[in-house]
Amino acid sequence: MNQFKDVFTGQRKVPYTRAVSSQKCIRAGGKHNDLDNVGFTARHHTFFEMLGNFSFGDYFKEEAIAWAWEWITKDLALPVDRLYASVYETDDDAFDLWGKIAPELKNGRILRFGKKDNYWSMGPTGPNGPCSEIHYDRGERFGAGPEDVVNGETERFVEIWNLVFMQFDTLPDGRTIDLPKPSVDTGAGLERIAAIIQNVDSNYGIDLFQGLIKAVSDITGAKYKDNVTSHHVIADHLRALTFAIADGAGISNEGQGYVLRRILRRAARHGRLLGMEEPFIYRLVPALVDQMGDAFPEIKEKQSHVENVIRAEEESFGRTLATGLELFGRIASKMKKTGSTVVDGEEIFKLYDTHGFPYDLTEVMATEQGFTLDREGFERAMARQKEQSKAGGGFAQTVNFVKQLPSSEWCRLDYDELNRPLQTVVKEVSLDLEPSQQYIVLKDTPFYVEAGGQVGDTGRVYTESGDFEFEVLRSVQSGDGIALLGTVLIGQIESREEVLAEVDVDRRWAIMRNHTATHLTQAALRKVLGNHIKQSGSYVGPDRLRFDFSHHQPMTPEEINEVEKIVNYQILSGILVDTEIMDVEAARATGATALFGEKYGDTVRVVSIGDFSKELCGGTHVVNVSQIGPFLITLET
Repeated sequence: MNQFKDVFTGQRKVPYTRAVSSQKCIRAGGKHNDLDNVGFTARHHTFFEMLGNFSFGDYFKEEAIAWAWEWITKDLALPVDRLYASVYETDDDAFDLWGKIAPELKNGRILRFGKKDNYWSMGPTGPNGPCSEIHYDRGERFGAGPEDVVNGETERFVEIWNLVFMQFDTLPDGRTIDLPKPSVDTGAGLERIAAIIQNVDSNYGIDLFQGLIKAVSDITGAKYKDNVTSHHVIADHLRALTFAIADGAGISNEGQGYVLRRILRRAARHGRLLGMEEPFIYRLVPALVDQMGDAFPEIKEKQSHVENVIRAEEESFGRTLATGLELFGRIASKMKKTGSTVVDGEEIFKLYDTHGFPYDLTEVMATEQGFTLDREGFERAMARQKEQSKAGGGFAQTVNFVKQLPSSEWCRLDYDELNRPLQTVVKEVSLDLEPSQQYIVLKDTPFYVEAGGQVGDTGRVYTESGDFEFEVLRSVQSGDGIALLGTVLIGQIESREEVLAEVDVDRRWAIMRNHTATHLTQAALRKVLGNHIKQSGSYVGPDRLRFDFSHHQPMTPEEINEVEKIVNYQILSGILVDTEIMDVEAARATGATALFGEKYGDTVRVVSIGDFSKELCGGTHVVNVSQIGPFLITLET
């Protein structure tokens, strides 16, 4: 429901009150992390398809329950005597509605559970509410013990549909308020439903997986019945990798890229258990494309790119594994001499940070030799590295405001208007904090908020009389509010007083040059390396730009020179930079590129540079590309 969060809270308006979806999902990190379970259970996956229907203040509990029951018992024709319903322990409405709509369940098959099982939320803040689940009893052959119960951990009872009744919104200050309109968010796993309809023992028995499992056996020569877990892991992880890479994700040591690296290396490690020392996962991609390419043409279009990325990462992992095995062998030898049984956290971190050797693989090797790991020491070293990265990174540490800020409107000033201060009013002020952490919230603000890779503006806020001046060092978004963080230079100010807000224009122009150059860089990279190139991250500041993208191999000096040449040619052409507000789907239909992982509203800003570049972008840009000046690539890593 992430894409509809702002709709539930009323912050975004859409021209519809109902929606249905079939959504590609990856679950391998964060709050909902199934990675370690994959391969060992019948129903956990890193990649799966989620079916859903949504109501935005339209229908509510009664209709959601009635339609779910109708679809499951009539359209899917699942036997009623195998079905159970669960509700939140205090949700009497849902309990009574189930008895009314499905009287067959009144014989003890409508069950109440607590917050752990039957209450859904995205996290500590955001929309949430009680949920009602439909469970399927697969029969006594999957277990008949006291632990084989609804919402248990065994394979007998399977949750096949979750109806979330979105009623509340938890705010950053801890308060929980009612949503503007009660809504519905449902989710049904396609693979789980298919397993029941096809009457197989696990999700891996359905047609979507059987072709992949056969391909694993054919390529590795290993029999499925002798290596069930490894076949399941490889087939599942192949799907996650292929769909993520086809959608523009890259493999790296940070964020989403590191999650994909863990997935690939886990699959590669299971390949070694099947005797595969050489890269082989990339050879499975055609089998997946044959299976799902018609329904998802993007994996067919990007097949060659996906194969190249996976193969390059497999080759890299082979080198990493060889180095890691040698280094761990030295560590183990020293430990045996000293009688130690716990691998030092700093040693584990060195294997990870310097040599790219994952923690979980170190743990496997340690266990094989009777050692345990100093996880706390490893995590301390990781935390130290993160702090050092923050200190040297482009963005300062995120600010978390205890209370909700008042709303503030960003004014996108014309270029001639930038040279004049904006007259506005103070809505909130907090000047009793440490210098550089003091902040002001204005009714209207000309300061761009750091977002999409572009750093925020700096400047000053002052009174016309000169008795107050505030140096703006950062501008950050919190809810609907924009906080200007900085330091008081002169005097004091109160809410509702009039002030002048002035952006550091020279710095803004330097940022705009680099931001427009980022767009030219992406277009040039796509021409030189291929259309699979997509921005996966960036830094756009006054001093430089950094463009992050995924490619299956390092660029050659000739390719780097060609990108430089193309960008400088475009700059010299003197093309105007055009912006247009469009419906998001219409914008995508024009071929405009989007940032991987970015969430867009129903209307977007499209930035075009002639026929050369077209991107969805809310940042600031020059008027004419000739204003950028000479472009030089100084480093490629």
